Amino acid sequence: MSNPDRIRIKDIAKLAEVSVGTVDRVLHGRNGVSESSRKRVEEILKQLDYQPNMYASALASNKKYVFACLLPQHEVGEYWTAVEIGINDALIAYSDFNVSITLSYYDPYDYHSFTDAAKAILEEAPDGIMFAPTAPQYTKPFTEELRKRETPYIYIDSNLRDQPALSFFGQDSNQSGYFAARMLMLLAGEEDEIVIFRKINEGIVGSNQQERREVGFREYMKEHHPDCLIWELDLHAKRDSEDTQMLDDFFAKHPKVKNGITFNSKVYIIGEYLLKRNISDFNLMGYDLLQRNVDCLKEGSVFFLIAQQPVLQGYNGIKTLCDYLILKKEVQREHFMPIDLLTKENIEFYYNK
Repeated sequence: MSNPDRIRIKDIAKLAEVSVGTVDRVLHGRNGVSESSRKRVEEILKQLDYQPNMYASALASNKKYVFACLLPQHEVGEYWTAVEIGINDALIAYSDFNVSITLSYYDPYDYHSFTDAAKAILEEAPDGIMFAPTAPQYTKPFTEELRKRETPYIYIDSNLRDQPALSFFGQDSNQSGYFAARMLMLLAGEEDEIVIFRKINEGIVGSNQQERREVGFREYMKEHHPDCLIWELDLHAKRDSEDTQMLDDFFAKHPKVKNGITFNSKVYIIGEYLLKRNISDFNLMGYDLLQRNVDCLKEGSVFFLIAQQPVLQGYNGIKTLCDYLILKKEVQREHFMPIDLLTKENIEFYYNK
């Protein structure tokens, strides 16, 4: 009986001089066991270093688990579509455990939309939650209530370390922005002007991730290129029809600017504009493997794309909730995704790896 993997519940019962039912109740933390019996069973478990088969126990329990996912509103084919694919893949992988997932959405340019969606989730009282946090002051009431209820939650895309989650999946956004600045300046060479393109609605950028990337970007620029002039062009997040005119006006006013970056996932907006205007001497960087972004990369209007594996983020976020709640595993607090730099020369290899 020296091998813990071969120990049976009836062996433990025999050693503790209790019934099999008593051992089962102790293992699953149920009531109906005297204190003396519980102590005897726990002592035997400790002596044997017994590790229950949580997979088999979870299957046998037939308990149903409901997880809630709260993501930014998006159109089909955008960044969060890939996250949803990962979520659905995890749902299939853990289908044996009676897991179901409800998806909710909020307007990333409206903090109150997040608050309303979060309240609706709390009313449903799910077993676990994965969500993309909004600004910290609007996220905090939600996380405080979750902690009060002892409901585990996962952050995806951006991390709030002063409001720690069970786990986080995403890039180190500050480091990602720092790296992006270094790559852009390798392209820029001796140029002393660059531009940051944003999508903004009433002063709101739309994600913590984008803001922190810009912080990291500016840190690098301050350290290594303090004299470089950084222009900003804020395109309207909810008025796409104005993009072309705003870009025309900017390039007419700043003909010397030949390098730029955007920290959101819609670099195709600028990339497609450059193609339309036959501008071929501009170095543009952006984030994420949306098909339109990739098309611009292949056609040469985007020079670099930084990818962060959103399908894997979605999958592993749900997997972590299952591991923690169902299989009773310890989970890692932070999971940083790689900062993958892609060009038209290596994009196909990245897809096939």
